[in-house]
Amino acid sequence: MINFLPGKLKKKNKGKALLLFIFFLLAVWVYYLYSLNMPVSSDAELKSFTVTSGQGSRDISRELKQNNFIRRPLVFQFYVWQQGISSKLKSGEYFLAPNLSTKEIADALFAGPGQTKEKTLTFIEGWNLSDFANYLENQGIVKSRDFLTAVQKKADFWNEYEILADKPKNLDLEGYLFPDTYRVYSDTTAEEIVKKMFDNMSSKLTAELRAEIKRQGKTIHEILTLASIIEKEVSSDKDRKLVADIFYKRLDAGVALQADSAVNYVTGKSTPRASAQDLAKESPYNTYRYRGLPPGPIASPGLSAILAAVYPTANPYWYFLTTPAGQAIYSKTFEEHVANKAKYY
Repeated sequence: MINFLPGKLKKKNKGKALLLFIFFLLAVWVYYLYSLNMPVSSDAELKSFTVTSGQGSRDISRELKQNNFIRRPLVFQFYVWQQGISSKLKSGEYFLAPNLSTKEIADALFAGPGQTKEKTLTFIEGWNLSDFANYLENQGIVKSRDFLTAVQKKADFWNEYEILADKPKNLDLEGYLFPDTYRVYSDTTAEEIVKKMFDNMSSKLTAELRAEIKRQGKTIHEILTLASIIEKEVSSDKDRKLVADIFYKRLDAGVALQADSAVNYVTGKSTPRASAQDLAKESPYNTYRYRGLPPGPIASPGLSAILAAVYPTANPYWYFLTTPAGQAIYSKTFEEHVANKAKYY
């Protein structure tokens, strides 16, 4: 009798080996895809990276690794070879971030440096237009004077927005540009930045908010004006809603707002309390001398201050002050307020 068992075992072992080899290839492929699409970190800060003329994909991948843009140079090299672009990576200065995947970085180097010349800009809540302008010039984006011209000279796009309907024609866009973090091309124009910030403010003022403002018999300009003062006076959501109610009570009663922040807008100072000399300034923004709201916003309010101006929290107070440590102190009577000023200043 002929025994076929050894041959069967041989075939069976070959089958197992082939299966293991397939699993191995599959594991390698999964690891490759994972490495290709997984960024080094969540850091979104853009950093400069330069590809020199004649530099090959191997050297580029090593420098990317050294600069902490990728983890695996071999993954980068295999991808650009697979895509047929290993000899087509373009020289020049790029702006890359560690939160980009290896695939995204390779694609960017193939597309060329013009596609990554972006910068991240962060505009702080409570900044005014002059602060924005100085920041943009310091970042090397646009000249300060160009930005200020863009917010003062009416552009065609202004007519497209409902939120500008109540803004006095003689005022610039103070208070209408939303403070936030933006990514822009390094060769962007002042007008493009203004429109981007203005679009953001328009989206923050949702249909629901606009309907509520209208229901209260107020205008968006009034809300942004009061919100800008609230933004500069107190910092917490709770305090902002309390202060908003205090201001509304004073407005309804015909009592001066006496907001030091509005006086600072005239003097250019940032002190918590205006001096006697400051309070003597002749300006419609001097809320000690003139009752009612000032002509327009004094800064760019964030969403918290805007919501406070729309949805204030009712309270029994008529006065408040902010201590040097930033704490809001409330008073029901003028006598209590005077006592608190003596205590904290």
